Amino acid sequence: MSESPIKTRVTGHVLEVTLDRPKANAIDLATSRIMGDVFRDFRDTPDLRVALVTAAGEKFFCPGWDLKAAADGDAVDGDYGVGGFGGLQELPHFNKPVICAVNGICFGGGLELALSCDIILAAEHASFALPEIRSGTVADAASIKLPKRIPYHIAMEMLFTGRWLEADEAARWGFVNQVHPADQLMEKAREMAQLIASGPPLVYAAIKEVVREAEDMKFQDALNKITKSQFKTVETLYTSEDQLEGARAFAEKRDPVWKGK
Repeated sequence: MSESPIKTRVTGHVLEVTLDRPKANAIDLATSRIMGDVFRDFRDTPDLRVALVTAAGEKFFCPGWDLKAAADGDAVDGDYGVGGFGGLQELPHFNKPVICAVNGICFGGGLELALSCDIILAAEHASFALPEIRSGTVADAASIKLPKRIPYHIAMEMLFTGRWLEADEAARWGFVNQVHPADQLMEKAREMAQLIASGPPLVYAAIKEVVREAEDMKFQDALNKITKSQFKTVETLYTSEDQLEGARAFAEKRDPVWKGK
């Protein structure tokens, strides 16, 4: 039996997910289904609060769809699994923070995978592109997401020309949060993951649901829905033990102990 292309490690409340599929960490249908199962289990495990996604090796993060597997019969419209391509893009009710540590070349569906995360850190040598235009295809998820994340004209240039962005330019346009030397990337990503994991998980869930659902709503409609606790996660938060704990900790001048309940 072949070794799994997805490696996982749990440290405290943090789940590390490493794409390890030499030579370039491309994603075929089977790998995508495994990733969907991993992220679904992460979503459904209360003690896991933050996921950290990265890839093995030093050259490639992920080039996206495995064209060799496609040539061998993997259908582009095949079964990607419960979370869609890469396990994250279409996973329903997914309200936990995800950090992406891009350790190298990141393009096509690999960039779409990174864009599905909430925070992106990159190694100094990382680079990004959407080269689908050169093969006459559409970067579908990126066409939806990227113009909302960075200036419209930069996103359209990437989509229309397939040009590459180095890590520092990606950070300048705002779809990479931080750039680090390669030998410090995972240390910095783990520090951020632990920092977020120490915070209130019910608040994170509410933030993610509100941000996702409010994207297509008018401001006042979204605000009214929040204040009336019409988002499930907001209702859960405002009736939780953690809500009381936050107030008590403030009054008692101590650090709160979050239980996610």
